[in-house]
Amino acid sequence: MKILYALQGTGNGHITRAKEIIPILQEKGEVDILVSGNENNLNLGFTITYQLKGLNFTFGKKGGIDFWESYKKMKISRFYKEIKNLPVQKYDIIINDFEPVSAWAARIKNVNIISLSHQNAVLDVASPKYGKYKFERLILKYYAPSNTRFGFHFKPYSSATFTPIIRKKIRTSKIRNKGHFTVYLPSYKTDKIIKVLNQIPIVKWHIFTKEVTSLVFKKNITIYPINEFDFIKSMTSAAGVLCGAGFETPSEALFLKKKLMVIPMKNQYEQQCNALALKEMGVATLKKLNKKRILKIAKWIQSNQTIEVDYPDTTEDILEALLLPYYKETILPTILS
Repeated sequence: MKILYALQGTGNGHITRAKEIIPILQEKGEVDILVSGNENNLNLGFTITYQLKGLNFTFGKKGGIDFWESYKKMKISRFYKEIKNLPVQKYDIIINDFEPVSAWAARIKNVNIISLSHQNAVLDVASPKYGKYKFERLILKYYAPSNTRFGFHFKPYSSATFTPIIRKKIRTSKIRNKGHFTVYLPSYKTDKIIKVLNQIPIVKWHIFTKEVTSLVFKKNITIYPINEFDFIKSMTSAAGVLCGAGFETPSEALFLKKKLMVIPMKNQYEQQCNALALKEMGVATLKKLNKKRILKIAKWIQSNQTIEVDYPDTTEDILEALLLPYYKETILPTILS
């Protein structure tokens, strides 16, 4: 069976999930990998067959998406050429994690595709919705379209929603509490984060950012370049995690039973919905990061927040169930002939 695994390269969460999914797919068939977009800081660790531009969103430095910069970088003619030139017909099935080029190519050329992403769970009628953002919902629905959709969320809101994929490096890590707090807020400038957090000197902060290439020490704050080893080491030994309202980092913090506070990215409907879902679960949330929120952050630090979740390792079971119909169509006829 020939499989194309296509993922969105904007944000580290898609990369993190792909590292767990791809080895399992490679046991099921011949796998090619497609990545579009480049707003991430992690190495996938596998040979990429197709590295495309796709439709990329650009992060600003004040806590949100920079729509003007995103618009300037979106070249529709290039996007159309990528769709036209992608040989999706050579694959028996496409597994798509919110990746637009392969999704539109599959729709236009009538190729089998399964959409498997957190965005699908956000769109699920049973999951929490923030406000009346009809336009943003349409973007989520048609950015990477598919008639077969399954999703991941903080809890299973429906039969088409699974609990998060937690990477094995997190599952097998020793969990401790050394008292520091791990911070990952990629949509904020590091200087802005420091100006707020240095007003709370009673704890140590580990800030992870792409703005540095080596360790920087500022009194009770240590600034780390983004890398998987140090981030996992910091988070698994932290007292708590302060991060954006994405999906993977909050999921891992919940799995590790760490105190969690999230700040959703401005102009990002998905993160607003995530923050609402987490708030309903009892997680502390902030609208934005500034000095007016220092008291709330301090109260969170002193709280005894504990959120109980059950995130079993079911990734292989999910993929086997989704691929079974295509396995019957492609492999069994060959065996029986």
